[in-house]
Parts: sequence; C-alpha cells; structure tokens
Amino acid sequence: MSASRSSSETTSELLAALLDGMDAALCAFDADGVVTHWNREAERILGWSAEEAVGRPGFAGWAVRTADADEVQKRLMAAMDAPGRQVHEFALLCKDGGRVLVRTQSARVSGADGAPAGVYCAFSEVHAQIDLERSIALSEALLDDASWGVVLVDVDLRPTVVNAHAARALGTGHTTPLGRPLGELITQGVEELEGALQHALAEGASPGPAELWVTVRTAEGERRRCWRSGFLRLASPLTEEPVPLGVGWLFQDVTDARVAMQEADRLRFRTKQLHRAARVAAECEDPMEAAMSYVDFGIAGFADHALIDLVAPDGLVRLAATPAGAPGPCLPVNGPAVPLRCPEGHPALRAVERLGSVRTSAGRGADAERWTADRHWPAECVHALSTVLRSRGRTLGVVSFLRGAGRPAFESPDTPYAEEVAARVAAALDLARVESAGP
Repeated sequence: MSASRSSSETTSELLAALLDGMDAALCAFDADGVVTHWNREAERILGWSAEEAVGRPGFAGWAVRTADADEVQKRLMAAMDAPGRQVHEFALLCKDGGRVLVRTQSARVSGADGAPAGVYCAFSEVHAQIDLERSIALSEALLDDASWGVVLVDVDLRPTVVNAHAARALGTGHTTPLGRPLGELITQGVEELEGALQHALAEGASPGPAELWVTVRTAEGERRRCWRSGFLRLASPLTEEPVPLGVGWLFQDVTDARVAMQEADRLRFRTKQLHRAARVAAECEDPMEAAMSYVDFGIAGFADHALIDLVAPDGLVRLAATPAGAPGPCLPVNGPAVPLRCPEGHPALRAVERLGSVRTSAGRGADAERWTADRHWPAECVHALSTVLRSRGRTLGVVSFLRGAGRPAFESPDTPYAEEVAARVAAALDLARVESAGP
C-alpha cells in the first residue's frame, strides 16, 4: 500500500513538473466542468494561482464574466463529444480586473475505459499566438519560393535547407545540395563565402549585405554570378545560453546589374582616356609623337603592351612598340626597317586581310612561349587584339594590343575601343607620312 502511494505521489509530482514547465498555459476540467489542473503559465497570464483555480466549477464569475460564462463553458466542454482539437477565442478575466483575449485549443480526456472523462485546454494570448503564426508563416514563405535565395547552413557549413530560388541559382534540385560541402557546388569564391558564414557563426549578423562573386558548377557548365548576400546566426531559443544551430544565408542575384555597372564604368574611363589623348595630341607638333600619345593613353587599363607594324612590300615592318618586360611609353623602333617574318595566320596579317580586327590567345606552357616568339611579341603576352590602321581609304598597318597571362582575354566589347584608338593613330601616321613626303 505504501509503495503504491509512493508511486502515485511520484507520478503526480512528475505531472505537475511537466505542466509547470510548459510554455503554453494549460488547464483541465473533469466531466462535470470542475477545474482539475492549472499550470504556472496560466497563472502568469491571468494572475490566478493553482490554489485559487483548482476545484472551481468552470470559469464563471472569476476567469470569465458571468454573462459569458455559460457560452464559454459550453464551447469548452463540447470537446468531450468531438474528435480532435477545438479552437476558440475568448476574452478571459485577470485577477487584477483586466481582460485578455486568448486563443484556446481544447480536446477531450479519456478515462481508462475509453469513455470521455474531461477536457484539457491549452491557451495563449492572441497577440503572442499571432506572432508565432507570423514567424512560422514567414519561415514557410521564405523556404517555399521567395524572390530571394534562402539557404540554411549548419555549423559544419553544409546546407540543410534550400528554397526553390536558391536551388535554381545553384543549378540543383531541392535535395541535391543538402549535406554536401559548398566547395562541391561553387568552384570559385567558396573561400569568401565560407569566411562570411564563419563570421556570422562567431559574431552574428553582418552590418550590411555583402556582394560575393562566385562560379557555380551546373549541369550546363560553370556560371560566373554575383550574389548580394546577408547572413544571420541561428541560435536555439530553448537554452539559457544561445546555442548556434547554423546560419541563415539570404541572397539575390545581381550579376546583370553589376556587369552593366562595370561596363558603364569601363566606357566612362575609356571615353575620358580618348578625350585626354586628343587634347595631348593636339599640342604635338610632330604627328608621329601624336600617334604615340594615342597609343599610350589607349593602353592604360586596357592592355599591357602595344605594337605598331606598317605595311611594306615585303610584309610588315615594326614601327613602334612599348618596352618588353616593364611598363613604358610607346616609342619608335630604332634601326633599319627590316620586314618581320610572320607565320601564316599571324593576327596582324589577318587583320590587314580582313580590314578589321582579330582577337586571339595562346595556349599554355612551352607552346605559349613559341607562340609569342613566332609572332615577335613580348614573351609574357598571351592575349592579343590586332586592329588594322586605315586612313583615307588606304591600309597603313596594324596596331596590336597585348595582355599577359594574369589578365583575361580580349572580348567582343573591347574591339570597338581598340578600333577607335586605331582610327586616331592611323590619322596621325597618315599626316606624318604626308609631311615626310613634302610638297
């Protein structure tokens, strides 16, 4: 008998501890509507202690206005005869006389024989419930198909949740990137991304969004993208000391805008260079000096070296060049005008044949060294853009712009600028030829 009583007391204490530890207010009624349980959260919300609440016949006259008591009690106890949970909203009375609107979830309690034995009711303040529902709704919306990429990353920097937008940006399905290292998804820029994630884990949210350039590996190939990213540290709300759960990474693809901005900046700079070159050339008494000034201003930020070759009966003759191995001005070449032995397919010869421009790049290693040597270019140059020099309907020669291995190859947008510089150089060289020919 003593053992049975001890077990019953232990069970009762455990139940009381569980009820008092809940974040939601909870009360229970027996089949006659008498309050049988009342936890601490219910006391916090309404002010009535368990000693004051347990044993009362319903809420009438103390937790609910008398005029509303019958209706409230009827709706609560209706859960005994209905399957599942019933949700209601009531205005309950506080011990201090105030009123608070609560949302309740009630369900029946079955006895040992399976018959309804009462009702339990969990309730919380409506505004707190609405805040919780908003948070859940926001999380679901972000992780469904928001207009931003959303990735939840664990403390090992591996994705655990990816929304539809992020999956498309990464070129994968919803589940493909889960648990995989970011380095398997991003080939370039992963170090900067992981650094930002680690900073968020250690220090919390960054003061502002960061723009990261990354190269993403997809089934169609690699794509270079710019993502404007924000990072939020995720911590468990269930512990006294925040325990990091990972990082929420939100990003938008701003590649098109950034590329357009870079192109606008590049165009603005090049236009200014041409303007400055024109002002300097206008002050040159010698047209050849003016031609060299156009080249010097033209290669700034555009190429590492420049060469000017004139058309001669036996081929091309080197007229001027920037110094090999170090930056410097474009200067006329000293010595006799010896034709260059250019291999078939030389970009300068092709530019003369096409009356236009030719872009080309070398291979790697020893092939690159032979490639530049055969073309009479500085050894460090592996990218070239050759543009024909024409004035008054005649072909005067070719100007070749060269870049080293540390810079990208010339692209289509570079050609119009090279041709604009070439047109000005050609006009100055034509004037120099006219003056040297005399009257």
